[in-house]
This record gives sequence, C-alpha cells and structure tokens, in this order.
Amino acid sequence: MKQLRYTIIISVAVLLTACNKWLDVQPRSQVEDTELFETESGYKETLAGVYSSMVSSTTYAKEMTYGFMGVLGQEWDFYYAAQYDDAAAYKYDAAFPTSTLRSIWSNSYSGIANVNNLLAHIDDNTSLFSKDNHGVIKGEAYALRAFLHFDLLRCFGVSYAVNPNQPSIPYSTSLSYRVFPQLTVHEVAESVIQDLLTAETLLQTSDPIVTGREIQENTDNGYLLNRQQHLNYYAVKGLQARVYMWMGEYDKALAAANVVIASEKFPWATVANLQAGYDRSLATEQLFALNNLTLKADVADSYFSDDSQYSFAVTRDRLLDYFGNATQDYRYTFLFKSGSATHANNRYLMKYDESAGNNVYYKYKMPLIRVSEMYLIKSEVQYRQGDNDAAKATLNTLRVARNLPALTDFPTDFELELIYEYRRELLGEGQLFFLYKRLNRPAILYSDVNAVDEKVYTFPLPITETESAQREANK
Repeated sequence: MKQLRYTIIISVAVLLTACNKWLDVQPRSQVEDTELFETESGYKETLAGVYSSMVSSTTYAKEMTYGFMGVLGQEWDFYYAAQYDDAAAYKYDAAFPTSTLRSIWSNSYSGIANVNNLLAHIDDNTSLFSKDNHGVIKGEAYALRAFLHFDLLRCFGVSYAVNPNQPSIPYSTSLSYRVFPQLTVHEVAESVIQDLLTAETLLQTSDPIVTGREIQENTDNGYLLNRQQHLNYYAVKGLQARVYMWMGEYDKALAAANVVIASEKFPWATVANLQAGYDRSLATEQLFALNNLTLKADVADSYFSDDSQYSFAVTRDRLLDYFGNATQDYRYTFLFKSGSATHANNRYLMKYDESAGNNVYYKYKMPLIRVSEMYLIKSEVQYRQGDNDAAKATLNTLRVARNLPALTDFPTDFELELIYEYRRELLGEGQLFFLYKRLNRPAILYSDVNAVDEKVYTFPLPITETESAQREANK
C-alpha cells in the first residue's frame, strides 16, 4: 500500500501539469488537498485529469481498445508480431502481456484513487459550486469509479456465468493506506451497480443532456458542453445495461438500454457525413467517448497506416468474411481504406482517422460506449426471453441503419450472429473479447485455442499485488 500511495501522489502531480487549466499551485511531490479543493476549479480539473489519464497508450488510447484487447479478440490479421504474438497465443506470463496487464492494473487504480480523493472532499463546502456543477461533477466521479472498476473486473475476474463467487479484485472506495479486501465477482459487480445508481440519481437532476438546460461557450466557460465526452446520464444508463448483461440480469439490462434508445439523443450517423469523411468515428452515436487531441498522429498514423510497421490491419478477404460479402454495408464502404504497393491487400480501419471537415464535433473522439451496443443488448435480451420476432426486429434496426437488408428469417445460431454483429460494429473498440468472455464461448473465431479449457478469459493478477496483499487465486 505504500507503493499505491506513492502512485496516487505522483499521479496528482502529473495531472496538475498535464491540463491547461489546473490550479496555480506550487509544483512539488505532494499536493495538499486544501489547495486542490478550495475552489470549484480544483474539482473540475481533477475530474478532467482522470479523463485525460485514460487517454494513455497503456489503456484506452491503445491496449484496452484496438491493441491488446483487439489482438485477444483475434480482430486483426496483421499487427507488430514481436510485440503481440504472445498475446495472440494467450501467453499471459510472457514479458509483454505481463507488462501490459501490470500497466492496466496500476493506471486504472491510479485513476480510481484520484476519483476517491475528489469524492472525499466534494461535500465539504457545496457553496463553492455554481448551479448544477456539484451534482454533475459528483455524479461523473461515481460513474468513473464504476467504469474503471468494471473494466478491471472484466479483465481480472472470471466471467459471471462461470462463477460469481470466485475472488476477483478489490473495490477501492477511499484514498487510504488500508488494503482493500479482494471481493468476489458478484460483490464487485454489485459495487459497480451501486455507484452507477448513485451517479444516475445525481445526474438525472443536474445533467444538461437530461434537463435540457442550454449551455453556451460563455456559460461557466463552457464547462458543461460536450456531454458525450463525459460520463453523462445516458452513458451511465448504457454502462448499467452493459453491467447487467454481464450479471445475467436481463430485465434490468433491457430497461437501461431502452432508456438510451427512447431518448433519441444519439441518432445514426448519416450516409452523407460518412461518405464525405466527416464522421469517421460515428460521433452522433456515442454515449461516451474520450477526447484525444493527438488522435491522428498517435493512433491513425501510427497504428492504421501503410507507413507504419506497427499498424493493425485485416486482409481484404478476411474483411469480406467479416461483412459476409455485403460490400454495401456503410461500415465496410466508408470505415476502411486500402493499402498500397506491397500492402495493397491490407485494409486499415479509418475510425480513428482525422475528420475531413472542420467541425470540431467530429474530431478527436475515441468511442467507449455507443448506442448500437444498446440495440445489440436489447436484441439479445429479447432472444433470451424467447421473443425471437422482437429480437430480429431490433437487430434489423441496426442492420438497416448500416444499409443492410432486414433479416427475414431468425438466425439459426443467434449467439454467433451476435458475435458477427459486435465484430462489424465495434471493431477496434475493445468489446469483442469481453463479449466472448461473457458468453463463455470455447471458440474465439480465428484462434485454435479452447478459451474455456485454457482459462484465457481471466488475466492473472499482477505479481506485486499477489505478493503484497496475499490475494486468493482469481481463476
């Protein structure tokens, strides 16, 4: 825990220098809470700092989306072999997977620690906050703590369908020297849900995306603008749907997904914007996305380009297989580019390429939750409830939005069709491997490893964690 405390202190110091509008405090190894949280700006910038810390190549700017998680889901034909071959073979004890998992663990808990520090003080003096900012900041903080813990659970806990009583990870709720106990999968999931319910209550009455309060650039310096780049109320409902699906609580998952769908606040990307190259990330559909100002250089040019040896790609034939030869699918037509010369057979994802237009709304976005997932969740729940006609109709809503014909017959293997659609829809976003895990599928397409028998769905806890806290086996 001494090591954890050091990480927290340094993390706060780094965040203070990384953001444009941090409080003007003296740089030193430890920032006193009385300085950081004596004004509303300190709370705003602390929260912004946690979001910024998630834009890291070791987590959501690479490894937790298209990198490590993409390779585990067998999404790519090509990747930098020297780095990812062990991951593709699920050899988690090799050097690179070990280092990656350690970074995912430490970076996520560092973000959680800073959220906990904010929550420990946010009710000390509520008069600091203007209008709805107290409820928004506090609600987002609870949602962030839930989001980060849930992804840690999906990484380091067994699938809920396998054993909800298996020890998994600690749920950190305060900035403390105390060693938090290792909780079961069920206990962590319940803690996530409780934080999300708290966030929902706070945001339902304060978030402009719900209340309809009009925010201008000059309103509180535009703090409550760009709600899709924060864990807003509907992102919280979307995350609830994702967590309830993980827990097998299908009625609750459907209810949460329906709230998002019924809001009609996340319209399908238009063919005009896709064709013009304006909306490469399907920005209108995003419930929650990270703002990555170096997206072009650090992601598109570095990892989805002919010019980089580190790029991720699929072959033309494999991409056609992904889309069932339906080349009219907007995702196939507008979200991939062809390689050239010796790479002519490669196809590179354009989801992270720079927008061809000047509207900043379509720029710098890395989606983490999208409305299409809500339709996929709704369809799956309807299938599990025995209403195949409704499940097909919901799936067809997504298909038609992507310029595919509506299914006339119900799929003979619905789970496999679901996997195909998740792969087409969420390629490069880090969700496919977690879908396989939730379904506990022995076969990951394009891999000959039996994922269930080899226990590849649960990552080993970092050695430093098992040595310092004497954790029980997590699988």
